[in-house]
Amino acid sequence: MTTNRRTFILNSMAATAGLGIASSIPGGLRAAQKMVTPSDQINIALIGCKNMGFGDLKNHLNIPGVKCIGLCDIDQNVLNEKAAEILKDYNQKPKLYGDYRKLLENKDLHAVVIGTPDHWHCLPMVNACEAGLDVYVEKPMANSIEECNLMVKAANRYNRVVQVGQQQRSGAHWNKINQMIKTGHIGTLRKVNIWGNFNYGVGMPVAPDSPVPASVDYDMWLGPAPLRTFNPTRFHGDWRMFWNYGGGLMTDWGVHLIDMALWAKDVTTPPRKILASGANLSFKQNAHETYDTMSVIFEMDDYQITWQHTAGIQNGPWNKPYGMEFIGDLGTIVVDRSGYKVIPQWNEEEKKAKIEAEESNKGGENHQEHARNFIDCVKSRQKPVCTPEIGRAVAVAAHSANIAVRSGENLLLWDEAKGKFSNSEKANQYIVPEYRKPWALPKI
Repeated sequence: MTTNRRTFILNSMAATAGLGIASSIPGGLRAAQKMVTPSDQINIALIGCKNMGFGDLKNHLNIPGVKCIGLCDIDQNVLNEKAAEILKDYNQKPKLYGDYRKLLENKDLHAVVIGTPDHWHCLPMVNACEAGLDVYVEKPMANSIEECNLMVKAANRYNRVVQVGQQQRSGAHWNKINQMIKTGHIGTLRKVNIWGNFNYGVGMPVAPDSPVPASVDYDMWLGPAPLRTFNPTRFHGDWRMFWNYGGGLMTDWGVHLIDMALWAKDVTTPPRKILASGANLSFKQNAHETYDTMSVIFEMDDYQITWQHTAGIQNGPWNKPYGMEFIGDLGTIVVDRSGYKVIPQWNEEEKKAKIEAEESNKGGENHQEHARNFIDCVKSRQKPVCTPEIGRAVAVAAHSANIAVRSGENLLLWDEAKGKFSNSEKANQYIVPEYRKPWALPKI
């Protein structure tokens, strides 16, 4: 389907889509799917089928007119399990692939969802754009700064709709507090405090290397990452705590929440100054390379963002394991995915609160809304709420914090015009990853 033809056909679906026919109940969804003619159908595929990727796929399949025609994973057992679930819940039978490059050859595809580990985000995304496909890619956008740069270039060069999976941008209560801040409800925003404390951030208990499971193409799983023995503590679900595949809590929860801090002032470029301290101070019996304890200050042009995490615990400020404080002259907004609270500053002279207190528990995870926004933009060819530029800005911020500690520099100055740190060649060595042959960084 060409872009022009797709635009014409899919725009004709807007009225049906706008009725909100999609249901999380598969039976209701099947009835809605019958209303969509084959020519109006959006065909998608999933690359990386375990955990978050499969959840993303289901959110897309809950939208009338969306059909899964392909699943790709390096674990045959995962492929078979997820294919059976798609058949049972959605009455769809996608083709199964072990190599994403074969999947991208399917001429019936319109879009792909990328739910792989972070080190496998860049290549499939760029290749999908080259193939004329739209892309929903999980966050962080990539596992390195240069990969993020290449993904932005690919989306723009090939004029694709690309949604980064920072789904809070689609959340109603996040949008509401964002407008409060922008309209001056809490006065001048001066500081944003962010925290994220989670048990899983210390990884799994140390285990010996083991044979590669028979169902797994481990060489393909490693892909561009360095050759390394197989170990269950850095595979399914646990890879995030190892530098070759992820960036720990900093690039996992950090990306979600720092994104909200940048959005508060519509910042779409990385912070210019990063001060970070981190270490592995506990859980020596667990397998992880990323830091279990970390504090970061991002200095912006006219406000400050702080991040802190203490992995291995499940509590923090305001008795919340994670959350944010938007601190203004008139009041503070405390927020997480469950809702928000506006806490007024006290006017000592007038003996009253400077603004009205407010509280709401109407939050949500917002994955479904984010998928809907992506599909709507595939139809309209408009920009989604979380563009690659937005995804890059927050990913570079998170990577910069990790790089500050890994390089031993602690204080880094980011030069956006030159795309590197102006005060540390040692830190600059972390910007461009070295791909394992025969894989190579894409050229845009």
